[in-house]
Amino acid sequence: MGEDITIDNERYVLNWAGKSDAFRAIQTQTTATLKPQRDQSVDFDTTQNIFIEGENLEVLKVLQKSYYGKVKMIYIDPRYNTGNDSFIYPDKFSETKDEYLRRIGDKDEAGYLTKEGFFRKNSKENGQYHSNWLSMMYPRLFLARNLLRDHGVIFVSIDDNEVHNLRLMMNEIFGEENFVAEIVWKKTYGGGSKAKHVIGLHEYALCFSKNRERLGIIELPPDPEAKKYYTGKDDKFEVRGPFRTQPLATTSMDERPNLRSPIIWNGDEIWPEKQWQWSRDRVEEALANNELIISKQSGKWSVRYKQYLYDEEGQERSA
Repeated sequence: MGEDITIDNERYVLNWAGKSDAFRAIQTQTTATLKPQRDQSVDFDTTQNIFIEGENLEVLKVLQKSYYGKVKMIYIDPRYNTGNDSFIYPDKFSETKDEYLRRIGDKDEAGYLTKEGFFRKNSKENGQYHSNWLSMMYPRLFLARNLLRDHGVIFVSIDDNEVHNLRLMMNEIFGEENFVAEIVWKKTYGGGSKAKHVIGLHEYALCFSKNRERLGIIELPPDPEAKKYYTGKDDKFEVRGPFRTQPLATTSMDERPNLRSPIIWNGDEIWPEKQWQWSRDRVEEALANNELIISKQSGKWSVRYKQYLYDEEGQERSA
């Protein structure tokens, strides 16, 4: 206690009671496996869809080996931690294998897994109200990130109760540089009759990418009217269909030095007026794959990229 105060270890970080337990939950190996339910399935041998029932943390661990780095998009709608919903949290953080197997094997008459005695409702009177929610979310988001492709994205719905904590936690897991957007959407209902101060009419969806520099434009699939603009054809037509072109240069005023570099074409250096939409590596990849159209009109260079109707696997473009 005095004038000499050590600040060497101080840094900006999100911390909470139980964060170490969240890391241990990530590192603990699972003994679970997926069991096909043919009698409850439709077109089991030909379907391209999978529905998995189970404790989501265990399922995410099971999926790591087969789907690591392969998923294009993840959307989750977790408990909002309002103190009034049915969010429950573990009341203890260790159990034997036999205890675990008995727990996940128990179901009620409706077929839902029962966890009585192992979980407790997270009320606002609880001293670790936010900590319990963060400890539940952290390992699941960490494992979900592993499943994403480099250009994959994740959307997480949330409301005012935890949006601030969720944003900080996702900054830590995905990297603040991979934040894409905090989407605000208007609900179709409001709590006007119950609101004491301000009627809440909106919620949020946080969007992060595995690698923002690899992420393309997020957009809705083309509607039938827009498809008429896809008239170009090249050697990728059989898989990716026709293409339209869009300007690679952007008028964005962001300070992004990695988006401002020359394109070397026929011995000339082509610079954007402000910056490109893509990083230098992404531009060079597009050049190598014949995905840029470069022309000169009235002494001025034009650089446009090909926007295909379908993705690399022949699926109609989507976010």
